[in-house]
Amino acid sequence: MHLMMILITLAVSWRLRSSWNQPQGNWNLRWGRSLFLFLFPPLLIFMTAIALLFMGPQGQMSGMYTGSISYLLALVYLAFFAISCIKLAFQGWQSVESARNCPLVNLGDKRARLLQTGALFAGQIGFWQPELVISQGLLQTLSQNHLESVLAHEQGHHHYRDTFWFFWLGWVRSCTAWLPNTEPLWEELLALRELRADGYAALRVDPLVLAESLLLVVSTSPVLSEICCAALGSSGVDRLEQRVEALLAPPEPTPEAQLHSWHGFMLAFLPLVTVVFHS
Repeated sequence: MHLMMILITLAVSWRLRSSWNQPQGNWNLRWGRSLFLFLFPPLLIFMTAIALLFMGPQGQMSGMYTGSISYLLALVYLAFFAISCIKLAFQGWQSVESARNCPLVNLGDKRARLLQTGALFAGQIGFWQPELVISQGLLQTLSQNHLESVLAHEQGHHHYRDTFWFFWLGWVRSCTAWLPNTEPLWEELLALRELRADGYAALRVDPLVLAESLLLVVSTSPVLSEICCAALGSSGVDRLEQRVEALLAPPEPTPEAQLHSWHGFMLAFLPLVTVVFHS
């Protein structure tokens, strides 16, 4: 019976992920659909493994005997989840420590870590309270107006706690890379994250100036680790046209997450209900 649960969970997860295609529409619709398809299948698998762990290797369920194979599979997968989390957390801690070794500089009313490189880079590095890291090359290249637009974009990442939430999404990505459309969905979420930060900045600075800064930074930014980092050019050159068009178009609202938008995720906890039928 437990193996049947695993097979049903895998079939549902695979089918949901396979249903994804490049979405159209406004930011809110794209974000909701992409996040659901990215997060729901791993959550369903995780909850199924938790349920199997609670039920143990022996007993009956709906009159059918259960074995130890499904229990061991759940145990191995949960251990893999835990090891992946520890590995990513360690890599994130290394990124934070590396940023903290950079000297502090004052940028008006803000403080930032100065990266000693000629490359153009600005990003938030950390977890819940990230630090702004900016390169020497960016300070030397951008005008004051362009620099303010970059700082406004990075403030958007800080406002939405992007480094924290995308650390956990990155963990989900690493644990379920074998599911279909994991990478396209991840790239879509990264692009939407940048569009949201662009929208935040566009309400505070000239969108045209921000678009000019974006063209400069994205075309020259080095490829850095995505772990605990949210940078101006992290969505890549391939999304550049989309971001510039969004900045030049009338501003689009990006509302805060509402409780009702998470109702669909409650279905992923259904496997836990099966525990009561186990004896």
